[in-house]
Amino acid sequence: MSRPRTASDLQGYYQWHAHIYDATRWTFLFGRGALIRMVAGRLRPLRILEIGCGTGKNLVELARVFPEARIVGLDLSADMIAKARKKVAGFGERVSLSERPYDGPVSGGEPFDLIVFSYCLTMINPGYDQVLLAAKEDLSPGGCIAVVDFHESGLSWFRRWMGMNHVRMEGQVLAAMQGAGLQLQHCEIRSAYGGVWRWVTCLAGRLER
Repeated sequence: MSRPRTASDLQGYYQWHAHIYDATRWTFLFGRGALIRMVAGRLRPLRILEIGCGTGKNLVELARVFPEARIVGLDLSADMIAKARKKVAGFGERVSLSERPYDGPVSGGEPFDLIVFSYCLTMINPGYDQVLLAAKEDLSPGGCIAVVDFHESGLSWFRRWMGMNHVRMEGQVLAAMQGAGLQLQHCEIRSAYGGVWRWVTCLAGRLER
């Protein structure tokens, strides 16, 4: 298990990695586009929030797939937000950015129909459980939380290496989603590079009691 990471740790990490992120992450951040296409087959959201929006790759795709939606991208890294701002400039006020940690609900009474976590939750340690509770509060009735992320690896050396890159992958994300009172509507786990690690795609909504 990796040691708990602070917001300052991640800001420092992405101060450098923001410049190489798009050129390198495609080799192991699988399923991002497929997640958006999966949502599009089920939902037509009018308000979308992406937590940990990074350089804005998903924001651009979300804006194209859902042309009527207003989209908010949130990230705690100023360097990542700067990259994202250039990508989404052509969408005008329909896509807005916020540089801040997701430490509580941000909807301000206007809940989101879709909340996206793309390779974000495994980097929040501690705090991913509180983040999911905040997302549940930000979610509109009938809305969807969409997640694609690392799941787990049976190789201790790989888990240690990922821990050095601020990623914890011990299967904690699915357990935390269920613990937050979210009902999994779809869940698919796939292997990468012959089983070096597994990654998960899931859609969830509020658990009705």
